[in-house]
Amino acid sequence: QVQLAESGGGSVHAGGSLKLSCVVSGLPFADYCLGWFRQAPGMERELGAIAGIDDDSITYADSVKGRFTISQDNAKNTLYLQMNDLKPEDTAIYYCASSPLEGLGLGNDWAYNHWGQGTQVTVFA
Repeated sequence: QVQLAESGGGSVHAGGSLKLSCVVSGLPFADYCLGWFRQAPGMERELGAIAGIDDDSITYADSVKGRFTISQDNAKNTLYLQMNDLKPEDTAIYYCASSPLEGLGLGNDWAYNHWGQGTQVTVFA
């Protein structure tokens, strides 16, 4: 059974930092494309990932480029998202997801077939 479990969300003031983790089990972690998505309050989940990683290929959405860093530890089957210089507009539920497809870059949500339950990030002005 495939499971993805996020942690590390919380509340910070603008300019602060958080690091999200996503522990993945039940699939060959190193062989999958992984991504982070988010859903702002009152909105649908964004169609495209904000950060994606596939082997050594890393891609960021313009909204987070230069502030967020995605990484993975294959020994721990864990995906990370280091978020710096957080802004109020980053407030959202953050989800990790996995895809068996290659070369996704960011990819849209339909390309990902396993999802975590989400972790809340709140940024105060």
